[in-house]
Amino acid sequence: MKEWTELFEVEKQKLNQLGNESLADGIPFHENDALQDQSRRVDELIIQLHKRAGFKRRSR
Repeated sequence: MKEWTELFEVEKQKLNQLGNESLADGIPFHENDALQDQSRRVDELIIQLHKRAGFKRRSR
């Protein structure tokens, strides 16, 4: 679990860096393909971490 958390932190830092670069260059986030791809990677890691930790989806 620790290595998954560390991987998440690394990927999150990459996402933050891409976001900062996009802001500095005046590129909207939705037009930055690299940022969108990295965001999907981070989202997928979050889902995997939740599954590994045993989180259940809340019913509404």
